[in-house]
Amino acid sequence: MSFLHAMMFAVLQGASELFPVSSLGHAVVVPALLHWGINQASPGFLPFLVMLHLGTAIGMLLFFYADWLGMLRGVLGLGYATEVKTQRALLLRLIIATLPAVIIGFIIKKPVAHLFASPLIAALFLIANAGLLFLGERLRGRALRNSATLTNADALVIGFFQCLAFLPGISRSGAAIVGGLRRGAGHEEAAKFAFLMGTPVIFAASVLEVPKLAHAHELHSLFGAATFAAVAAGVVAYASTAFLMRYFHNHDSWALLPFAWYCALLGAASFTLLLFGL
Repeated sequence: MSFLHAMMFAVLQGASELFPVSSLGHAVVVPALLHWGINQASPGFLPFLVMLHLGTAIGMLLFFYADWLGMLRGVLGLGYATEVKTQRALLLRLIIATLPAVIIGFIIKKPVAHLFASPLIAALFLIANAGLLFLGERLRGRALRNSATLTNADALVIGFFQCLAFLPGISRSGAAIVGGLRRGAGHEEAAKFAFLMGTPVIFAASVLEVPKLAHAHELHSLFGAATFAAVAAGVVAYASTAFLMRYFHNHDSWALLPFAWYCALLGAASFTLLLFGL
């Protein structure tokens, strides 16, 4: 993988991880469409992507620094009693929402791993992601609740929605936002909860996979490029988070529809082009 390709991957990852369009789907489909000649089944490819995820997670952590600091203060019992209670409750809901991904990911990681290297399958799941986003808007709850009124049961449901992203082409943030909408949260609150709950999941995946770079044959050329790319992914992720939070704040009616159309068109076009070898 060239340095240029690594940086292009970084921009792609940093944006598509936050936008509800599937970072993994783009990472599999785009190189195949542009004929980059990258072996996505190589031992170093997935660990490289995980390093980009690590950079992305750091960007998200910095954006929501005040929220994480507030939860830390709550754990330590610092502040007014009501504030401590609220922050501890939010942290508990985030932990509950993360559990399904940890458990289900451990079970199905190997059975679905072969899907990650198939651009055709990823293109089909991009179309499925479009359907998920559309249905999320069509079937959303109408109670309009904020993160403070979400229950532990709501968090668990959102966590199970997030697990759909184990399929390449299904967006993690998109699935989690749809779960939040279904439980009655507004777009801004659902997106914020999705971004917060995604941070520890991404960090955990990074911790497990990054050491595998040491066993990749392309270590010497890949690690340097991956490090620069991870930093770039973090910067793009921070900017993408800022844009999306502002977007969802200003749009709470069918806000996911543009992303649904994008995934449908990209998925259909990609599947057609890849199927006929164009």
